[in-house]
Amino acid sequence: MPSPNVIVSAVAGFEPALDRPPAELLRSERGLSVVLAEGRRVRLDPTNPRSVGFAQVLEGARRQGLPVYVETDLATSSMTRLLIPYVARVTAVRPENDKALVVELLPSHARHMLRRDRPDFGELEEQLKAALRSGQSVIVTGDDAHNIIDVRPFRPGPDGPPPPLPGPGPLPPSWFRRLMRSLWRFPWWPRCWFGCSSMARAQQIFNAMSATSCDPLTVPPPCIPFLYPDDGCWARAHEMCRLMINMSLSPRKVWIQASTRLRVNTRNNPNCYVEWGWHVAPTLCVWGPFPFLFRSMVIDPSLFSTPVTKATWKGVQGDPNASLTDTDASIYYLWGSVTDPTYSQTNYYLAVYRLALQTRALQFGPPPYANCP
Repeated sequence: MPSPNVIVSAVAGFEPALDRPPAELLRSERGLSVVLAEGRRVRLDPTNPRSVGFAQVLEGARRQGLPVYVETDLATSSMTRLLIPYVARVTAVRPENDKALVVELLPSHARHMLRRDRPDFGELEEQLKAALRSGQSVIVTGDDAHNIIDVRPFRPGPDGPPPPLPGPGPLPPSWFRRLMRSLWRFPWWPRCWFGCSSMARAQQIFNAMSATSCDPLTVPPPCIPFLYPDDGCWARAHEMCRLMINMSLSPRKVWIQASTRLRVNTRNNPNCYVEWGWHVAPTLCVWGPFPFLFRSMVIDPSLFSTPVTKATWKGVQGDPNASLTDTDASIYYLWGSVTDPTYSQTNYYLAVYRLALQTRALQFGPPPYANCP
């Protein structure tokens, strides 16, 4: 059974209305409370230094129609913890080892784990498997190591609007992908070469993308949450491609799919690493290193500070047997070849992960984390 001090709900508003800075309202005689969809009110503690940030995240969730996970102090009815859950479909539940199950969520590329040592393991496992069987969306909350701590059914309306979930679909066979890639490149290599950038120009483009990174404590739109590498790469990549196309460039994308799992060391997660099932980033055609030759360079500010080759990009992700797939920039989500020409799905998920980044920064401080090597 869910803990009585946990609420998962959409945000209805604030009492009083958030018409002044949260810090000012917290100091007022009435204080500040958040009103959740069921009408339940949760007090923001004026003595808690995170309460101003809580109010900002809650207002962001209200504007986006996102549910929130709230833990409260039962004695004071004040908020003690805030997380941004996933609204997703469960696509797989399988044993990882004798300690945990791996749970795959659509469209997330993070590896979500359900630990067997949780006292409510059996209940959460059954909820996830029921969602897998039914295909219905659920609200899944995980901690910053992506260990699942709460699962609820998703109710459109009370819990917010349905998220834009891409439809799953199989990848074409690898031999077919290689053939199509060869046919695409062979007759057009002179045109490709003349459309390429120098390495110096590629670095300028990389710097322009990196400069859009979010301030973790304020996450002002339309910033890109590179400092939250855990999830949302498909939205980051699509937004970068949009920006590059507006610069009169012709980006493409490279997708990596793990044979087992991808693992990347990073100082932008308090656990000092992230694990993925797959990942994606834009690529650009770059001249060299020899005359009349070109190569694809990956633009991925979530992992690097400079453009890198696809081999280097693959190499840091910890799975030498992972497979790479190149696509046009228009492919928003590879599985099912989903596109997002209006960028509505892109904007939705960028907003989700901005709030996830801000929530983490409130709890652990802004990245990079000094405990990480």
